[in-house]
Amino acid sequence: MRARASTTTPFYFGETITSELVNFNGNHTYADAPKGKYREETTDVGSFPPNAFGLYDMHGNVWEWCQDVWHDNYESAPTDGSAWETGGDTQIRVLRGGSWINDPRNCRCAYRIWLSADIYDYYWGFRVVYLPGL
Repeated sequence: MRARASTTTPFYFGETITSELVNFNGNHTYADAPKGKYREETTDVGSFPPNAFGLYDMHGNVWEWCQDVWHDNYESAPTDGSAWETGGDTQIRVLRGGSWINDPRNCRCAYRIWLSADIYDYYWGFRVVYLPGL
């Protein structure tokens, strides 16, 4: 919900994705979008437009580690947007958003993968948010 900024489309900017809006492997397409650039590396935050909440790179660039533990499905998932930290496999965490190396379908917010929490690589990351006044 935060990544798409309360929109109902697959991406916060609409139904499809292009490499002019997101850093992903532009050699692949999504829906009726044309092929685009494949930058083959991360881009600086702010290189692409933010969502309506002012958050950048919610699609593509690097997979984002999430606080949620892995569950095979969404049965009994929190409905208030909070992290799902109970049940499931606590040694495995969720990643979302896709990365610069992926095709565009992996950049959908609804698409997720899982990895052991002690694994790292150059196309996985996490988000640091500064909230002034808090």
